[in-house]
Amino acid sequence: MNQFNLRVYGFVINENQEILLSDEFRFDSFFTKFPGGGVEYGEGITNALHREFKEELNAEIESCELIYFNDYFQESVFMEGVQVTCFYYTVKCKDIQDIGSQSYTIPFKEEGEKQRWIKINDLQEENLTFKTDRIAFEKLKKILSF
Repeated sequence: MNQFNLRVYGFVINENQEILLSDEFRFDSFFTKFPGGGVEYGEGITNALHREFKEELNAEIESCELIYFNDYFQESVFMEGVQVTCFYYTVKCKDIQDIGSQSYTIPFKEEGEKQRWIKINDLQEENLTFKTDRIAFEKLKKILSF
């Protein structure tokens, strides 16, 4: 196959020092990641970030800053022969108080996604499904001095 897949994700941190997670069930699998998703053909990376946040969270981004991208080979977990490059931004959003306010049980098995907040200090590497998310989160903690 030998294709590329560009992904973009945002770290949203609230005033309680909690970070927003996205729990999803797709491809017959449950996984936990950060909000965001795929870059579509013809989009820039930050354009995709804005679109993904509008689609997934119904949130408008006020500002974003690139803090990490994987500069090593990472094959897609879901598609053999597809190389994934992920870009991670710190994100400030308007009107995020209602995001992640509904409780739910994880893992769930119905197709879709749900969001939740978790204290940054309580989030463990093993709580994140994907290698790139784990590395990016460690980078974020160093930047924030956690």
